Amino acid sequence: MSVSTAMQEYLAEIYRLSYYSENDTQISTSALAKVMKVSAPAVTRMVQRLQESGYLEHEPYRGIYLTPAGEREALASIRRHRLVERFLTDVMHFGWHEVHEAADELGSVVSDIMVRRIDEMAGFPSRCPHGEPIPTSDFHMPRVKDHALNRMMPGSDLVISRVNSHDPEKLQYLDTLGLKPGTRFHLVSRAPFNGPLQLRIDNSIQVIGHELAGVLQVCTEDEFALV
Repeated sequence: MSVSTAMQEYLAEIYRLSYYSENDTQISTSALAKVMKVSAPAVTRMVQRLQESGYLEHEPYRGIYLTPAGEREALASIRRHRLVERFLTDVMHFGWHEVHEAADELGSVVSDIMVRRIDEMAGFPSRCPHGEPIPTSDFHMPRVKDHALNRMMPGSDLVISRVNSHDPEKLQYLDTLGLKPGTRFHLVSRAPFNGPLQLRIDNSIQVIGHELAGVLQVCTEDEFALV
């Protein structure tokens, strides 16, 4: 059975929710409805369709999880999307704030041959422009280990791992501060009572608010390399 674009979107989102879940790999239909921004009945219909197609299992009162076939489809979809984003930024020179929705539109029509060529032209990247890991060609998803910047202790040498936002205005502002995945910095201070943070990047000091700092996921130098 062919997998529709809508089915691919659901499978990819289920995988993403499970990937970053700390306690359970089974995802509730309510959590899926929230992230997909659709009604509960719409999720129920799609979950039933995906289950009948062999892409997921649904345990009442526990949640849903992907079958091996569903996981493969999810990883293929995520790989296409994130590679298209890198192609748009690295090869076509779009801003990182412009590519998420464009990749949603293009990803559904990009063939496997094109995916391989895009991967090559983009230099075989391991992360998308926002720092999310890109599944390998044999559908292995690297693991990330990072933490929100506004929870880190001052005095740490850190690397920006991911940016948890696709808000164009936030991304453009972070870009002006030089705060993008791969940026290395020293956390100088963190003011009490959810006050601002001071970061030293090379020889300059940047100040960032507590809320915006929560959008940035950071890690150590060793943790930035994905395995």
